[in-house]
Amino acid sequence: MEPRLQRRVQRYGWDLAAPGYEGLWGAQLAGVQAALLDGATLQRGERVLDLACGTGLVTLAAARTVGPSGQALGTDLSGEMVTLAAQQAERRGLPNASFTRMDAENLAVADGSVDVVLCSLGLMYVPEPERVLGEARRVLRPGGRLVVSVWGERARCGWAGLFGIVDDEVSSEVCPLFFRLGQPGALVRLCGDAGLECVEERRLPSTLNFDDGEQACDAALTGGPVALAWSRFTEATRERVRGRYLASIAPFCVGSGYAVPAEFVVLVARAPARLA
Repeated sequence: MEPRLQRRVQRYGWDLAAPGYEGLWGAQLAGVQAALLDGATLQRGERVLDLACGTGLVTLAAARTVGPSGQALGTDLSGEMVTLAAQQAERRGLPNASFTRMDAENLAVADGSVDVVLCSLGLMYVPEPERVLGEARRVLRPGGRLVVSVWGERARCGWAGLFGIVDDEVSSEVCPLFFRLGQPGALVRLCGDAGLECVEERRLPSTLNFDDGEQACDAALTGGPVALAWSRFTEATRERVRGRYLASIAPFCVGSGYAVPAEFVVLVARAPARLA
């Protein structure tokens, strides 16, 4: 997919997904978000930049950790996501958390002005992830940390059939190369190319639990990366896609619900320290 078109698909798709995102995915992703924050070892007073922040779940947690003397800026391509995130910050009384719509591939952030860059499950959606990592390297202070999480290998994510099912109904792939960064060593290589030193890479097996087929379909189709394509489907197409997706996760049916296997990768890297 042409990069400009891919950015538009992601922007407007996540605008549509925003209202239901936390209800559908908040609990499912809590574990990987906690692992990402643990890897960041945030300290009081630090300046944090959270890329692809969504509704701000990670940004707000970072803001609480760094305290009033620190700052946490969340950025996302989706205007609806950052609006919801800003509302959450106000409700929770976190004036040190701010949010703005910004392309992670082209950050309006000063060189060396950030202690920690975070990106929780956002790097898979950008056309050129190497540009995001290059930008992270640029804005990090010497010795600053980058912590990134992505979905793992396709074979270990039981919901992965979703993309092929949706792609059969549209003219181009909705998430090309989605699982590329989850392959062994992929993130390490990209970070190295961006001038960042890998400190740790962890694989986290997980399970996505859904109460029933309706919840499983809503999470996949209206609350995630294919939301824009889904919004344009006819009712007949939606019925066909739902049926095929439920068939693809049928092996993970538990009673009336589903326990779908998943995998995440969390990588911690550092910018080089300034030479003496």
